[in-house]
Amino acid sequence: RVQLVESGGGSVQAGGSLRLSCAASGYMPNCMGWFRQAPGKEREGVAVIYSGGGSEYYADSVKGRFTISQDKSTVYLQMNSLKPEDTAMYYCAADKSPGTWYEVREYNYWGQGTQVTVSS
Repeated sequence: RVQLVESGGGSVQAGGSLRLSCAASGYMPNCMGWFRQAPGKEREGVAVIYSGGGSEYYADSVKGRFTISQDKSTVYLQMNSLKPEDTAMYYCAADKSPGTWYEVREYNYWGQGTQVTVSS
């Protein structure tokens, strides 16, 4: 079983930066990443990283602004040039081998979420 604990959310102005952290304990999954859910919207994939080959995947909306990285059992999401539309609850997710990286249903382990608010 995997336990995920997120930290690092907060409030910033547009153009600012935040770094999210997700610490995993227990069984270490092959894939860890970040999803987000804004009020009234579905949860969507933001970025994931595979520990084996280090492959990374990003949503088009964050490419060039967000960077995912991993150090042992902790995954980070560096978010730069933040926009108001990045405002959401951000969730860490993990699984052994998700079929499609951005599909919520492919992940069995989730953190409690951390709020990111970007003001204009």
